[in-house]
Amino acid sequence: MPLSRKVLKMKKAKRVFVIVLDSVGIGALPDAADFGDEGANTLRRISASDKFNIPNLISLGIGSIEGVDYLPSPKPLAKVMRLREISRGKDTTVGHWELMGIVSKTPMPTYPDGFPEDLIAEFVNKCSLPGVLANKPYSGTVVIDKFGEEHMRTGKPIVYTSADSVFQIAAHEDVIPPERLYELCRAARELLVGEHGVGRVIARPFVGEPGSFKRTDRRRDFSLMPPEPTVLDKLSDAGYDVIGVGKISDIFGGRGVTESIPTHGNTEGIKTTLLLMERDFNGFCFINLVDFDMLYGHRQDVDGYAAALSELDAAIPAMLERLGEDDVLIITADHGCDPGDDSTDHTREYIPVITYRKGEEGASLGTADGFYTVGRAVMELLGACEG
Repeated sequence: MPLSRKVLKMKKAKRVFVIVLDSVGIGALPDAADFGDEGANTLRRISASDKFNIPNLISLGIGSIEGVDYLPSPKPLAKVMRLREISRGKDTTVGHWELMGIVSKTPMPTYPDGFPEDLIAEFVNKCSLPGVLANKPYSGTVVIDKFGEEHMRTGKPIVYTSADSVFQIAAHEDVIPPERLYELCRAARELLVGEHGVGRVIARPFVGEPGSFKRTDRRRDFSLMPPEPTVLDKLSDAGYDVIGVGKISDIFGGRGVTESIPTHGNTEGIKTTLLLMERDFNGFCFINLVDFDMLYGHRQDVDGYAAALSELDAAIPAMLERLGEDDVLIITADHGCDPGDDSTDHTREYIPVITYRKGEEGASLGTADGFYTVGRAVMELLGACEG
């Protein structure tokens, strides 16, 4: 069942807000075992925490979504459903791309044994570096604890990866300032194409002294360019406003975004969203709230994850109050990152879709194939295509 305007039974909208709760999956997909994620369920995991308090999401209908039978399910105020991923992946780039219409049939390359030595040598030469440290899969906090002191002594950046298709560069801000770190990432991005076309090159600046290093909020993502036009391109080409909040512009290589507003964490992302809801524009506002994934999912912090979702929930009444009759709010996700499983990596899960418009009757719409049905609904709600 597609999440189209016909199914939603909604008239055309002037503004559509899509909030991606980065990694808030709602249960393992049928092929999750192929990815090592059998039994994963991010939302269920955090629902057991004492910090979990989401009365507004429950009122909207999150407990009425198929498979979410562990939460209360009063008559939903919104139209709710879950979506099954079609792409062969479980990360931010693949998830967001599919939300906006691109199915990645071939997995992006991963490097469980680290990057090839010839590739690293080319990167070192291109950037005139003394070398690199690590070059293995690591947790981001573990790798700076292990190599941070040597990095400060030698000036060599820390290069590492994970189970995802990423090339990450960590550097102390006093050794390699953020702007220089971004230059290194841009150089790596130029190299990492073709067979080595990883989904993202990520800058990971940190500060502090050995034994007490801390990553800063100056992270930057440098994504592979989408291989074909996305919903963002189609809307901006048609004259609509396309506002990206958080790391949206980074994920799409800046393409199709008419205005980018970077943010530093969920709290700022939520405040920015509320401000944008008070602004007059015609089109699409696409928001990513990254802390669920970056601060809590990967760090296996169940209580922190639950508290972050509760923070978002507390802002929902203010969001709904700011919506006009010609506005639609869609709350969704891009993958899972179960904070209580045996891995620090993303998990292959269904995602929720909660679609709210004032005056519209809520309903549970079951399950559909393809995250791209969110992008299709945005296009149809704005009248940019016929559904």
